[in-house]
Amino acid sequence: MFIAMNRFKIIPGKENDFIEIWKNRDTYLDEVPGFKSFDLLQGPSSEESTIFISHSTWESEEAFQQWTKSEAFRKAHANAKPAKGIYLGPPQFEGYNKAF
Repeated sequence: MFIAMNRFKIIPGKENDFIEIWKNRDTYLDEVPGFKSFDLLQGPSSEESTIFISHSTWESEEAFQQWTKSEAFRKAHANAKPAKGIYLGPPQFEGYNKAF
């Protein structure tokens, strides 16, 4: 099993705008072999930012890599340009293989 996560820093007060972007986004993940699940997690807030993590679970790292090269990935990210005034920089990717 492989976990793929992107950590986003969001400007305080823009949390609901960020959530709405994800709620209304076509991901096409259900079309991809090896996809298991997706969650958007809201983390701690400070005066500087609120942390969100997109968390997807895959059968394997290879299945995730194939997703990143797929037509479904291109379609899902075609209109995913960061909305101005919401993001504090680009997301930080983290990938993990299940140890046991």
